[in-house]
Amino acid sequence: MTGIRHLPEAPTGRRSLAPGAGIDAHRHDTHQIVYACRGVLSVTTDAGTWVAPANRAIWVPAGTVHEHRAHGDTDVRLVGLTDNPLGLDRPAVLAVGPLLRELIVAYTGTPASGGGRHSDGGERGRLLGVLLDQLKRAPEQPLHLPTARDPRLAAVCAALHRDPADNSTLARLAARSGTSDRTLARLFRAELGMSFPQWRTQLRLHHALLLLADDVPVTAVAHRCGWASASAFIDVFGRAFGYTPGRAFTL
Repeated sequence: MTGIRHLPEAPTGRRSLAPGAGIDAHRHDTHQIVYACRGVLSVTTDAGTWVAPANRAIWVPAGTVHEHRAHGDTDVRLVGLTDNPLGLDRPAVLAVGPLLRELIVAYTGTPASGGGRHSDGGERGRLLGVLLDQLKRAPEQPLHLPTARDPRLAAVCAALHRDPADNSTLARLAARSGTSDRTLARLFRAELGMSFPQWRTQLRLHHALLLLADDVPVTAVAHRCGWASASAFIDVFGRAFGYTPGRAFTL
């Protein structure tokens, strides 16, 4: 990432982003919760990409160089924090229940008293206190596509990013990259922290969210992301996100 901007404090507030729009590489000295209450938002760092629909939020710790990208017409809510209530020093995707959602919407819709500072008392301070209590209870979600470092693994990942519907076996993909399936399987575990089938499912879910944000029909999304049928896609999507693809942007 080049041209990195430095913001002393992570901003708090609301931003509307058109499809494909984004916020270029930057970092701030305070932490931030990034939530899209409409559309899908992705956050990318050198370590990979995190993606979140409307029942997920992305935690960005202080000092992390990152970019935002909107998929679909996106209503982004930003909560800047001087404290680290999660104790996480890496980005993460968190589940957002109905109460946490309403707290984020309410907090980002009221005037801030100074960027990421949240020491103000009164109603706003109490609102933030409840928000932080709910945030601590929010479970982390596996919606991260880590970046491959090994050139052989990176080549395979890039090919599947270009065509997530490719159903090639690991052995066939290994042959294309000039290595063995055993080596690739080891690299997936060592570098990406998951098996090849787990990573491919994450990739396909990631692409599915982006296509749904662009109003692609569910059946077409299933086909373009490599599921054998729309029902198979709906089942996997529902187990991952807790709702059906047809409800993805009506929460």
